[in-house]
Amino acid sequence: MFEGTGTLGWLIFAGTVVLVMLGDRLVFGRLGESHLRTAILRSVVWIVVGLGFSGCVYLLKGPTHAVDYVVAYVVEKLLSLDNLFVFLVIFRYFGLNQTLQHRVLFFGVAGAVVMRAIFILAGAAALHHFHWTMYIFGAFLVFTGVKLAVSHDGEMDPSENLALRFGRRFLRVSESLDRDHFFTRVDSRLYVTPLFLVLLVVEFTDVLFAVDSVPAVLAVTNDLFVVYASNVFAILGLRALYFVLADAMGKFGYLGLALSFILVFIGAKMLLSDFLKLPNTVSLLVIVVTLSIAIAASIYKTHSPRSSKPTPPG
Repeated sequence: MFEGTGTLGWLIFAGTVVLVMLGDRLVFGRLGESHLRTAILRSVVWIVVGLGFSGCVYLLKGPTHAVDYVVAYVVEKLLSLDNLFVFLVIFRYFGLNQTLQHRVLFFGVAGAVVMRAIFILAGAAALHHFHWTMYIFGAFLVFTGVKLAVSHDGEMDPSENLALRFGRRFLRVSESLDRDHFFTRVDSRLYVTPLFLVLLVVEFTDVLFAVDSVPAVLAVTNDLFVVYASNVFAILGLRALYFVLADAMGKFGYLGLALSFILVFIGAKMLLSDFLKLPNTVSLLVIVVTLSIAIAASIYKTHSPRSSKPTPPG
């Protein structure tokens, strides 16, 4: 199912990921993960690497696929912002410090990389064998975008999360944290710690997020190498980006509406794909303009004397 991309392409992709992760750990791990400057520099490096990988795609598959990769990467990165807000609410609910947040995000991102591969393969197979699923994916994206637009004022309640309710009901959970361990022993019996519940909620949240993001990226291109590479590079930079945006998310009140519009636009593009072919350069322009307007409007509202506190995206 990975036709069109040879072994060399996958080796270059895997080698790039491994090298950047090792460099990230060796360099930034020594600087202290809790520092804002480190998180900003780390985010910049991951974004540069993520966008820069389009050069490899260009050499391997040509300019059209390189543009597809950039659009897919930007879409995935933008949609992940809403996911980061969910993580922020979850971490605050459980009262985790930054060290524990880093640990949960590390394993959460690792799990997301594996789960995303499964979702992409399943989605691509559905589109390949059943063309009509394109209309289902498109309609779902439009519905999700509209739902996000009308519900972004309400803050989620982590206690109602299905994964958390499942864990509390069916797992043996210790009453308190055991340092940074996911498992602990109480009276010689194995228990999961509250930190494991947080990881469970994060992984479940990413599964829900993948239901939105994977169809959105598959609407950009059906090349699995481009889809998976863009997803992985967008996901791997989430840890650092989370700490950059944790204190700034409330300042971008219109970002939720921008993400809603992007989802509706991509869904509509998917629904009309048999009748109207829009090049991905147009999609990239629409996304960049939409995001720029949302950021500018949010900044204006935040600094306006009559403004009220903006609502976080999500």
